[in-house]
Amino acid sequence: MHDDLHTAVTGEAIVPTAAPSTTMRAAVCVRAGGPEVLEIRELPVPALRAGWSLVQVKGVGLNRSELRTRQGHSPNVRFPRVLGIECVGTVAASTDPTLPEGTTVAAVMGEMGREFDGGYAEYALVPNSLLMPVTTTLPWDALAALPETYLTAQGSLDALGVAPGNTGRLLIRGGTSSVGMAAASIASGYGLEIAATTRRPGKIDALTAAGVDHPLLDTGESLTARVHAVWPEGPDYVLDLIGTSTALDSLRLVRRGGTVCVSGSLSGWLIRDFEPIAMIPSGAKLTAFHSDNFKGSAGTSVLQRVIDQVEAGVCRPNIDRVFGLDDIVAAHRYMENNQASGKVVVVP
Repeated sequence: MHDDLHTAVTGEAIVPTAAPSTTMRAAVCVRAGGPEVLEIRELPVPALRAGWSLVQVKGVGLNRSELRTRQGHSPNVRFPRVLGIECVGTVAASTDPTLPEGTTVAAVMGEMGREFDGGYAEYALVPNSLLMPVTTTLPWDALAALPETYLTAQGSLDALGVAPGNTGRLLIRGGTSSVGMAAASIASGYGLEIAATTRRPGKIDALTAAGVDHPLLDTGESLTARVHAVWPEGPDYVLDLIGTSTALDSLRLVRRGGTVCVSGSLSGWLIRDFEPIAMIPSGAKLTAFHSDNFKGSAGTSVLQRVIDQVEAGVCRPNIDRVFGLDDIVAAHRYMENNQASGKVVVVP
């Protein structure tokens, strides 16, 4: 570890800060269970090793996969573990000469917070291959809301064939999820007409604020009548963030020749007894996107594109609430109770 000064962003101003101490604060998941199993502990700052970089964490976006890991549904994860599949911050020390100290970076996926300790800490040791150096003037909470969520949203829209200037019709299922809100914000900036679903009447206004033209209340029954009341021929595109329980219904909803992208797994991973020829309407297209496709260098240019769009006002980060690291239990409880409409961020 070097003794040089490191950098941090406060608002939009870059100011020098002291080199890291030998210890750090981290939220440790001590065992499987409810939010209370997350404990704030003092840990040694991870030692630098070949092929890795030490990142001073400035912000972390929370994800439902971390909730499931905390509950014990990730069989390969061993506790205690510092969770967090993403983070943003600055390079404190690196074995990669292309990542000098002070470089602003983001990291997502690649077994962060699962196989090795993740972003719920003041420092994270991350494989160089996962780091995405970016240039931005965004404050840390706004930047922290982007990597996992906006990479997934942007990648899903790209998979659907959506682009700036597109005047098509997009239905988002699971619209008040963080990815759904991000996709609505991006697609609205592109010029699409958007419908999106929510199961909570109190979140209708949040959809409208994100750029949704037609908020639809999902009562658990077929959406066909409500969607066809808006678009008699159906949407051109469906972004399905609920997943396997709704994918076939989404294929029936999309217009002939339209495209469905499944990017969520809220309802599980498998469609039982799936018969493609019988179940995919003639001419409809089914695709998928997984954010692991954009980890490391594969996602750097896409994340920079998202950041540029946010800075240009094309879309916004859709932050629901920002918590401090000391409030990680409350943050997980807030996420688990489905109170958020958009991204929940933790700032150490």
